[in-house]
This record gives sequence, structure tokens and C-alpha cells, in this order.
Amino acid sequence: MEMKMGNYETIFVINPSLTDEEVAAVSEKFQKLISKNGEIVKVDDWGLRKLAYEIDDKTEGHYVLVEFKAQGEFIKELERRYRITDAIMRSIVIRK
Repeated sequence: MEMKMGNYETIFVINPSLTDEEVAAVSEKFQKLISKNGEIVKVDDWGLRKLAYEIDDKTEGHYVLVEFKAQGEFIKELERRYRITDAIMRSIVIRK
């Protein structure tokens, strides 16, 4: 019995104090994780943007939006990885 994959999107905010190479590495790490456990539909790198409110004395963050298809069990693991990665300031996963 094949499990149905749901449509999701995630936005994560990367710490702006990282170098461009480190930001790219963090973004690539999560894109690889998602594609390994599902299928990426679209990646939209919004770049450095002003935050709505300060997080850890920072007023900007590097935003990345990823639309993807995956099974529901993977979402908990993705959220856990976001929480334990120091470079990620905030993240959200939404089922479309």
C-alpha cells in the first residue's frame, strides 16, 4: 500500500551573521533533506529581508521558501532538524 504524499511549503530564516557560503550550505542541506524524503516542487530564495521583530538582537534574516511533496511522518523530522540547527532563526511548515 503506497502512502499518499501531501503538498507542503516551508519557510526558514537563516542567521544573517553567516557568510554567503555558509548561508548557501545551510539552504542546500535542508533542500537535500527534503528531496531525499520527498519531492521539491519549487525553491524561492528571498535573500536578506527585514524581520517583523527582533530575534536575538538581529533585525534581518535570510529567507528561503521551499514548496515540496512529502509524507506526513517526515514533517516532524524536518521541524526537529530546524530546531537543532543553530543557523536557523525561525521556521514554519504548512500543509497546502
